[in-house]
Amino acid sequence: MGERITAMLSESRLPGSFWGECISSMVHVWNMLPTASLSGTTPFQAFYKRKPDVSHLRVWGCTSYVHVQRDKRNSLQPHYEKCVFIGYPAGYKGWKFYNPVTKQTVISERADFDERYFPGTSKVQLDAVPSFACLPEPLQTPNDTSSHSGLPPLQDEGGDNHFPPACPKTPTPSASVPPEEKPVLPLPPLPLIPLVIPPLIPPVTPPQIHAPLPVTPPTAGAPLEPPHVPRCTGRVRKPPGQWWKLKQPDLAGNDSEDEDKAALLADSEFCEVEFAGAVSGADPRSYRLAMKSPDSDCWTEACNTEIFNLEANGTWELMELPPGKKVVNSGWVFKVKQLADSSIECYRARLVAKGYSQRPGFDFTEVFAPTFRPVSLRLIVALAAREGYKMRSIDISSAFTYGELEEEIYMRQPEGYHIGSPNIVFRLRKSLYGLKQAARQWNKKLRSVLEGIGYSRLRSDSSIYIYSKGDIKVIVPIFIDDITLVSKSDAAMTSAAFIQVKQDRSHHTISLSQEHYIRELLEHFNMDDANPLSTPLAPGSELSDITPSLEDQAEMKSVPYLNAVGALQYLATMTRPDIAYAVSYLGRFNSNPAPAHWLAVKHLFRYLIGTMHYKLVYRASDSEELFTTYSDASHGACKATGRATGGYVTLVSGAAVGWSSKRQPFVTLSSTEAEFVAAIEAGKEIKWTRNILTEFGFPLTLPSTLFVDNKSGISVAKNPEHHGRMKHLDLRFYWLREAVEEGLIDPLYVSTHEQVADILTKAVAKKVVEFAVPLLGLE
Repeated sequence: MGERITAMLSESRLPGSFWGECISSMVHVWNMLPTASLSGTTPFQAFYKRKPDVSHLRVWGCTSYVHVQRDKRNSLQPHYEKCVFIGYPAGYKGWKFYNPVTKQTVISERADFDERYFPGTSKVQLDAVPSFACLPEPLQTPNDTSSHSGLPPLQDEGGDNHFPPACPKTPTPSASVPPEEKPVLPLPPLPLIPLVIPPLIPPVTPPQIHAPLPVTPPTAGAPLEPPHVPRCTGRVRKPPGQWWKLKQPDLAGNDSEDEDKAALLADSEFCEVEFAGAVSGADPRSYRLAMKSPDSDCWTEACNTEIFNLEANGTWELMELPPGKKVVNSGWVFKVKQLADSSIECYRARLVAKGYSQRPGFDFTEVFAPTFRPVSLRLIVALAAREGYKMRSIDISSAFTYGELEEEIYMRQPEGYHIGSPNIVFRLRKSLYGLKQAARQWNKKLRSVLEGIGYSRLRSDSSIYIYSKGDIKVIVPIFIDDITLVSKSDAAMTSAAFIQVKQDRSHHTISLSQEHYIRELLEHFNMDDANPLSTPLAPGSELSDITPSLEDQAEMKSVPYLNAVGALQYLATMTRPDIAYAVSYLGRFNSNPAPAHWLAVKHLFRYLIGTMHYKLVYRASDSEELFTTYSDASHGACKATGRATGGYVTLVSGAAVGWSSKRQPFVTLSSTEAEFVAAIEAGKEIKWTRNILTEFGFPLTLPSTLFVDNKSGISVAKNPEHHGRMKHLDLRFYWLREAVEEGLIDPLYVSTHEQVADILTKAVAKKVVEFAVPLLGLE
């Protein structure tokens, strides 16, 4: 293996820091070669029971031109970027590339390769590249980040890739000078500081001390202020030179003397590239990697700040582990926070507990924590637009650490900050990120604080709080540790905001959009360059749930059908009611998708290409009726089961707030029955909406309108008519009639051509889509 790695590095002229990618690529190819130990078959075939496909293999280290996604460039910029091919990403299609300009690893399925040229080709000796035998001990690599694909961080199944730095930070002009490793000094432990901070107060910034860190650990009885390491964000980082733009040698090998000199200079700039490969613009996966990285001083400062804040918050107390008690491990999570222009904002280190080792019944009991429904958020946004409320989001730093623990939990001291013998541990008094009950304890703490200052929790949605006193009203929806304040009064929001306000929104019109999410979705499934279509599904399309043939099943194994439908479901639930039926319909085939179903998914993607800019727009309104609801049903729409598809939509401030598109749970015998059942589901949503509006301080005295396009269904809802048709229904289905009699719901007739909910029950034509979209509030 050592000879192969050395040969690949020598041929590609890439520096030694890429040896981890080199090993990974070599093993990937090696597993596709026949071996005598397996009687001439390949390890791949022995494991997967099929012959390997080698059409994707490329020459390692060659020049490559990677496609740049449409939203990453303007119309005048090139469609491709020049990169270096460095491997095959585990878990993803395509290839892995290194871009020396952005210092990022790129994963892409679209690239052109020039296997004749290698970006570092020259005649100089390879002394600067260490051989495999003398490489330093492998290090765990940081997460790769993709600048084009929007894919999640890459994690190789076979193990971590490694990028140990092999050059000093300052490049030298000679490639023959051996690199020097930066010594890493052990960090002295930080003393515990017995400070008490009131709950829900932003973390205290450590005092600025301009003395260096102490060389020897302080005594336990002498608390000191935390050491301060100079800020790192002011460092000037020189990007690597454009070494790949050197003139390439001709194919006959007649290199000129000037080309040799240019290649020699390119090797000197490889030191910068090598360090870029070592950090790859990503975050260290461990404390050891952070301390050995070029930014170790920044990570040291971030760790010191985290420990200081946790100790000041009274998160733990130091003690000896009692006999018979289990201990939870601790770990570090590192993150470089970047601004929109990719510049570094700060270095963030978070101490976490490894909650996967917790035991139910001993280390935790309840873990449930409420979070508001998407319809609740949309309703609040609609009310804010209608009433002229202002919305502000607030940011609680390290929110989970304010929750107080009820269980007896012991945690190991973090790496780099151990005090005393190995048996000395932390007895956790407050919660930490990573504990299974962390979200629950944070929610309990937040509830006690809010109720203590006059807020009350809604019965309709336990994650929403409201403060009402005289003319002052503040609505506070909570999503885990993200909090929003909604009120007419700036003074009310300022007094209620016990931490810093981060964002302010216009109160004239408020819109909700997921355009960025749609772009990433299209890029992820390679549909961003397809032609747009005008309907979510082909009009009148009917797909079969018959088990696909063996050939189709084999084809669908490599198709990410479930991933696509799941991603589309999130979009349909949050901001796109126009695709709700299409996603619900495609979800019926999750267990046995066929190529025809995948074509329907692509059809929906193509519809999103032309409508990705759509947003729900809520406007100010003085209408006496706060909301209206439409319900519809398509009788016998499902040919496989004979069941109808029902749908409803609730409109507030000119846009959809709540909607649903579902196949009904049983077979209905007529269109009247199907419409009646659909109206019942809409009635349940109306009842909930009335309840939460009342809690918001908008009492409703008039019945809420429910538009139905079936006169017989309206008659059944109002009076016990059509007994012969409806006598077989369970008594629970007569709830709607009772709600009508009580004056809560007023069912009214609307013609089929004006039925907004029609788009939620079937695959409709283009003119129906064009009619429904603006009425849903999509612009």
